Amino acid sequence: MNAAVTETRWLNEVTWDDQGLVPVIAQDAATGDVLMFAWMNRDALARTVETGEAVYWSRSRRKIWHKGEESGHVQRVREIRLDCDGDVVLLKIEQEGGIACHTGRRSCFFTRLHDGSQWQAVDPVLKDPKDIYK
Repeated sequence: MNAAVTETRWLNEVTWDDQGLVPVIAQDAATGDVLMFAWMNRDALARTVETGEAVYWSRSRRKIWHKGEESGHVQRVREIRLDCDGDVVLLKIEQEGGIACHTGRRSCFFTRLHDGSQWQAVDPVLKDPKDIYK
């Protein structure tokens, strides 16, 4: 059997949506905290496995996006899991610089519903985005 075919057969076990994407959760490997949500296409997932660093598909920019390419906040992948339906990928990662969010926060999930009536930012900005994205 062709080695190239064997090496990518696992990609066929992922349930891709009609746009060829799969949702991805990035979780801190040490703490279990959910840091961000993103999307991957086949190429992004394959590159993530090849490089050991998170590579996503940017729906807004319509291109491959290596996490940290501009900010330096690379995500080193320690483990990749697929859910029971094969339609969600979980990356257990080490977050370089401790910042996963483009707002300069540790996690993209920094807003909490307060009193069932309004959203409030509850986690601090660790670094001003102006200093991250020069």
